[in-house]
Amino acid sequence: MLGSAMTHSELVRKVFRDPVHWPAFGFGLGLAPRAPGTFGSLLGLPIWWFAWSYGITAYLLLVLLLFVLGVWICGESAKRLGVHDHGGIVWDEVVGMTLTMTFVEPSIISAILGFGLFRLMDIAKPWPILDIDHRLHGGFGIMLDDVLAAVYAGLVLAGVQYLLVNL
Repeated sequence: MLGSAMTHSELVRKVFRDPVHWPAFGFGLGLAPRAPGTFGSLLGLPIWWFAWSYGITAYLLLVLLLFVLGVWICGESAKRLGVHDHGGIVWDEVVGMTLTMTFVEPSIISAILGFGLFRLMDIAKPWPILDIDHRLHGGFGIMLDDVLAAVYAGLVLAGVQYLLVNL
């Protein structure tokens, strides 16, 4: 069976039998029956928290590496499932969440605000994110809409942090 015609238990078996699906599905987080993107986004927070200590250059190189890997991982996983952007493919959310947090230093408050803002932008898909999501296919298309949502969320997050610190 292909894509959405699969039952949840068939999808779970397929994901755990094929190592390409492991990172694409956030090492199981994308198998959540509801809001898999939200669960997948959570994986970006510990990556940010721990990788931030290596400095901004190393951090940005890591995010770039995760993005480049994600183009292949998400594209290949989607191809093997027969669905362009299966909801369980959450590597794009992991990278998007990690990129969102590039704009601020680790703290519980910034983690909560960044998470909420990224999910809001990823779900709402403000212009031009929705257009890009519909026009681009393959792994690059899957990844790019979340990267744009991350930039929007990160800029808002940085602005909120700036206002809170400077008021």
